[in-house]
Amino acid sequence: MFENLSDRLERSFKLLKGEGKITEINVAETLKDVRKALLDADVNYKVAKTFTDTVKEKSLGQNVLTAVKPGELMVKIVHDELTALMGNEAAELNLVNKPAIILMAGLQGSGKTTFSGKLAKMLKEKKYKKPLLAACDVYRPAAIDQLKVLGSQIEVEVYSEPENKNPVQIALNAIKQAVQFGKDVVIIDTAGRLAIDEQMMTEIASIKQAVHPDEVLFVVDSMTGQDAVNTAKEFNDRLDFNGVVLTKLDGDTRGGAALSIRTVVNKPIKFVSMGEKMDAIDPFYPKRMADRILGMGDIVSLVEKAQEQYDEEEARRLQKKIAKNQFDFNDFLSQIAQIKKMGRLKDLASMIPGMGKMIKDIDIEDDAFKYIEAIVLSMTPDERTHPEILNGNRKARIAKGSGTSVTEVNKLLKQFDETRKLMKLMTTQGMAGKGKLGKGGFSKKKKR
Repeated sequence: MFENLSDRLERSFKLLKGEGKITEINVAETLKDVRKALLDADVNYKVAKTFTDTVKEKSLGQNVLTAVKPGELMVKIVHDELTALMGNEAAELNLVNKPAIILMAGLQGSGKTTFSGKLAKMLKEKKYKKPLLAACDVYRPAAIDQLKVLGSQIEVEVYSEPENKNPVQIALNAIKQAVQFGKDVVIIDTAGRLAIDEQMMTEIASIKQAVHPDEVLFVVDSMTGQDAVNTAKEFNDRLDFNGVVLTKLDGDTRGGAALSIRTVVNKPIKFVSMGEKMDAIDPFYPKRMADRILGMGDIVSLVEKAQEQYDEEEARRLQKKIAKNQFDFNDFLSQIAQIKKMGRLKDLASMIPGMGKMIKDIDIEDDAFKYIEAIVLSMTPDERTHPEILNGNRKARIAKGSGTSVTEVNKLLKQFDETRKLMKLMTTQGMAGKGKLGKGGFSKKKKR
């Protein structure tokens, strides 16, 4: 996502390198390239022009400090304006009422049904809500079955009436059931069409009028680029929705929708969705997205993803084992499982500042751990707990069982041993540091 735009913007900023100050001439040359980069990324023409005009106005009004180079100052101004373009602050869902009603809208194939499941899972696990999914797509074959399959995966109830062809009545009945059984959020999945038509718009407007939703979310496939913005405008004119959901951001998207849609419809992007996994949903943070577009990474989101998999009790248990040099391959497998739950490896790596460009042309497979896991799972329980007992015969057996070679087994054992020593050293030093602080009196105030 945004890789081409990031590269183009970086080349644009290089035009200011070596310049002693910002002038109208070098700014014009730089911003001409920036505007072309935005247009190539499928950003709306008017949005791109207004954006570059604003950046130019702010750039020429700046006095460059001796400690700041013109190129660096331009990056900061562009970063601030990109953030403003996408909405400045993250937009929260309105879930005050009980049950809170969320109505999904969008074209067929935009990912409404899958996103409905993802949102239900997120609300259940992170907001401690009790959601109910309502299947109101009465046209698409297997739409109800798809929602039921997703519901069973995330353990969320799905309300449906397969014989009823009245989506308004199904939605109202779903809300009644939610009230009856103490559900505090109802997510209504509606029908889409291959193109906008009057029947579709009338139907979704009728559902909105009947159920009085707290949130109307417009779900749009970001791979459709500028068409996504045009579709959003037509839906907003009829529905006056509350926010936008951008799906398929992991695909071959140029990012124009994310940069244009807020300005065109004046509604915030609330969520972004990548991939088919039920965990692949993130709130939209304009500043973090601007960081990623400009190649600055997104370390905050990376830390948050790690914290989602973080178990405090498990961490304490692990720290004790590391301190006693008892960290084994069972713990190693557990750590790999937690990393895999965080998302696609290439996406995670790109969140580290400076890494996005380095790994751009490197194909990082999501099953990069499969050979390591195969080697470890080919060990006996005793071998995983006590890897020091692994001799030549045992290594040959493990290599054969995992479809690898003895060389690869030895390489993993060496890396594991080095990792274990480093972890023990870091843990020991950390404890020593805490002890020194306590004894030295730096962490406690003396009583008077």
